[in-house]
Amino acid sequence: MGSHALLIELAGLAEAQAFHAELLRRCAAGVLPGIRDIVPAARTVLVDGLADPQSIAAEVRTWRIPPLTADEGPLIEIPVRYDGPDLAEVAGLWGMSPDRVPHTLGALELRVAFCGFAPGFGYLSGLPAALHLPRRATPRTAVPAGSVALAGEYAGVYPRSSPGGWQLVGTTDAVLWDPRREPAALLAPGTRVRFTEEAGR
Repeated sequence: MGSHALLIELAGLAEAQAFHAELLRRCAAGVLPGIRDIVPAARTVLVDGLADPQSIAAEVRTWRIPPLTADEGPLIEIPVRYDGPDLAEVAGLWGMSPDRVPHTLGALELRVAFCGFAPGFGYLSGLPAALHLPRRATPRTAVPAGSVALAGEYAGVYPRSSPGGWQLVGTTDAVLWDPRREPAALLAPGTRVRFTEEAGR
């Protein structure tokens, strides 16, 4: 990434999310001037635009990083029609009837841990371990845009049609990526997300 970037490796997803939030707080307070970009991932956070990455690398080792609070970050509600082709299979893996899936997902407040795969695709963390799901044995060659999907410990919404192996439980009309909008991505790391059941499904 060049001579002005720093990649910080953390112990896991929760630590990476907390570190990302701390970086945002320090940038807002003017403590870290000049930063051009902060890119969190599952276990790392990339910081670009540092005048002296080596001194920051030494400094971050001394930071005390508080855990994320439940209400930290903006909240976006995404209306969902629970009409996905894998809804019945997901319900079976969760040990419930398909009509309980909207309530189960809707009761959770998820958080965008990081973005990737396609412009506007946010990896949503916060699924309890009992709701983790395997990817499909055979990926689909085309998943429709707006598909609400689950795989492993993450949920997500496909911003455009693309191949994919996640379990599809519903669809949304929310526009995840629009280059004419500022910002273009609806979801950004740190954003809280709640799926609401769309009326008349």
